[in-house]
Amino acid sequence: MACTTILVGKDASYDGSTIIARNEDSANGEFCPKRFIVVKPDEQPRHYKSVLSHVEVDLPDEPLQYTAVPNADLKEGIWGEAGVNEANVAMSATETLTTNERVLGADPFVELTPAKGKKGEDGYEPEVPGGIGEEDFLTLVLPYVKTAREGVTRLGALLEQYGTYEMNGVAFSDVDEIWWLETVGGHHWIAKRVPDEAYVTMPNQLGIDEFDLDDALGDQEEHMCSADLGEFIERNHLDLAVENVTPFNPRDAFGSHSDSDHVYNTPRAWYMQRFLNPYDEQWDGRDADHQPTSDDIPWARQPDRKITIEDVKYVLSSHYQGTPYDPYGKLGDQHSRHMFRPIGINRQSQLSVMQIRPYRPQVNRAVQWIAYGSNPFNTLVPFFPNVDSTPKYLEDTTTRVTSENFYWENRIIAALCDASFADTANAVERYQEKTGGMGHRMVAATDGQIDRLVEDVIDEFDADDETGDVQPMEPDEIIEAVRNGEAREVLATANETMAAQLKAETDKLLDSVLYTTSMNMKNGFHMSDF
Repeated sequence: MACTTILVGKDASYDGSTIIARNEDSANGEFCPKRFIVVKPDEQPRHYKSVLSHVEVDLPDEPLQYTAVPNADLKEGIWGEAGVNEANVAMSATETLTTNERVLGADPFVELTPAKGKKGEDGYEPEVPGGIGEEDFLTLVLPYVKTAREGVTRLGALLEQYGTYEMNGVAFSDVDEIWWLETVGGHHWIAKRVPDEAYVTMPNQLGIDEFDLDDALGDQEEHMCSADLGEFIERNHLDLAVENVTPFNPRDAFGSHSDSDHVYNTPRAWYMQRFLNPYDEQWDGRDADHQPTSDDIPWARQPDRKITIEDVKYVLSSHYQGTPYDPYGKLGDQHSRHMFRPIGINRQSQLSVMQIRPYRPQVNRAVQWIAYGSNPFNTLVPFFPNVDSTPKYLEDTTTRVTSENFYWENRIIAALCDASFADTANAVERYQEKTGGMGHRMVAATDGQIDRLVEDVIDEFDADDETGDVQPMEPDEIIEAVRNGEAREVLATANETMAAQLKAETDKLLDSVLYTTSMNMKNGFHMSDF
């Protein structure tokens, strides 16, 4: 899958939240309808079998409830992609990465080997299952972890046991930390904690550029890795440092710097960092510190200002606005405008921005912002994941084209707007601004409702305590009482209200852009044309 990721540390975000976000993009020539669902513990399998690789995995009992954004068509498996569990751990899986021949020679991918011949006949060879991959990761990991670190540990153990058939980049976050894990060949992996004051950009290319092996193999304060990584690097001569340089550079050792990277991958990192650090360096011209084709664009850097949800949406929707590389722009020429792969691309499936807020109680600490379809033409709106069900407008995506669900309505709007970009741009911008404002208002209003619920629970138990009937409640007990009481209903009602308002505004946009694009049809004819 071709995707783009941004990770925002808590001291780099506008409100102290950890934020992880990723565009899920379908493969070239494909469009994949998506759903937003809640998976309850009794719906989680206890024995899992992958559709693509046929690998089978026994899963623990007592899974946590979690959200996911699976495929509407399950012919290739679940592909849960992004979610938040009830411990307020978020997971985004996975960003497809690049590697090199040296790594694959040292640790080949674990690919499905089909059976040969027929069982019982001479020469029959049974099927050999492959490893785990993007289809499987969320289902196998998110229901069983209570911190971001635990997510890294569990996924790392699964990779070492079962292997993988692709290069993966996976993000985990909780209220305190963000961790980024990258697979290295079939069974090896590295993971690094995102600095609190920094953001990370990931454009389908192995990204970590500094790694402390001593920490990863020792205290694991900021780094983790597969247990034999040191020997693996040395045995296969993977460290390319000219001198005994520290820290180790995984991007040089495990990654790629191909011609296709300079068209498909590095320009995306360049544009995101150009937007978030406009004053930090010179970005344009022959004397630019970094060009779109530079191989040394940093994995992580501190932004020039705090990063907002709107900033995340903008960079993940971008198509090189203000540069000669914008396919909708007027700078450059027809060659430059189609030189690089845009971030906001036609085959986007969904965007999940998962925000874990330190100033909120557990019950409504997490917000999962959702967008479907091609990002330049859609909107990003918030939903609370700690609920028992999601709104039908986002959940009931079918494989049939219809304007009655959010995914297909966005796909239709994008196709119309692309054909009349200049004439529809203002309508799309007004829609995005209005729905974004509605989303922030919904979150604030719902926070107020939860605050009142918590206060009511505290007052009720304080009153009972004065009569000697109960002992005072600890803070965690208060939150648990609220969680199991009315809180989920409040959050679910807020989600339904958001979905209803979203549908009304999306319907209006569809009506507007359909009219505009219809008026621009080439077979239009008026008597006044003479």
